[in-house]
Amino acid sequence: MSRVCEICGKGPAAGRSIKRRGMARRKGGAGRKITGITPRRCLPNLKIVKAIINGARKRIKVCTKCLKAGKVKKAV
Repeated sequence: MSRVCEICGKGPAAGRSIKRRGMARRKGGAGRKITGITPRRCLPNLKIVKAIINGARKRIKVCTKCLKAGKVKKAV
């Protein structure tokens, strides 16, 4: 199951999660140190919507940004 918006093509984005320890310098510490970096994925906010496409009613995956912008004509 692909996590891609069928209107704009938005998909998962790669990122990193950074773990830190220690007290900040401005609080009187020696500074925050990075102890680990792990990869993560930022997934788009997709909804399955019944939409009218070429006159036919289809179920498609659409991101909420496209829904709010009115790029999709929802079937009633």
